[in-house]
Amino acid sequence: QVQLQESGGGLVQAGGSLRLSCAVSARSLGNYGMGWFRQAPGKEREFVAAIDLSGRNTAYSDSVKGRFTMSRDIRWNTVYLQMNNLKPEDTAVYYCAPTRNRAVPTGFSSWGQGTQVTVSS
Repeated sequence: QVQLQESGGGLVQAGGSLRLSCAVSARSLGNYGMGWFRQAPGKEREFVAAIDLSGRNTAYSDSVKGRFTMSRDIRWNTVYLQMNNLKPEDTAVYYCAPTRNRAVPTGFSSWGQGTQVTVSS
């Protein structure tokens, strides 16, 4: 069982920055790393970023590459998403989740409440 709590969202102007945090409570992540996903109104939830189990490798969607950076603390208690040069199209609710190959485990349902990011033009 995993518990996730996202925070750090808010309202920011285009070009601004935010840093999201995700508190992770889990007995074990198994062979999964962690990732960030987002869901905009009327759209499917989509992959944003991931960090692998070693913590050394990251992956990003094309839409955020070069602007967002994912990191974690050494004990996997918290993962972060530094978001720079934000654009209005980044507006969404952001979620963290166990991730491998840019996907959550099959049947995963332990989503947190997410954190709202709103970017004004």
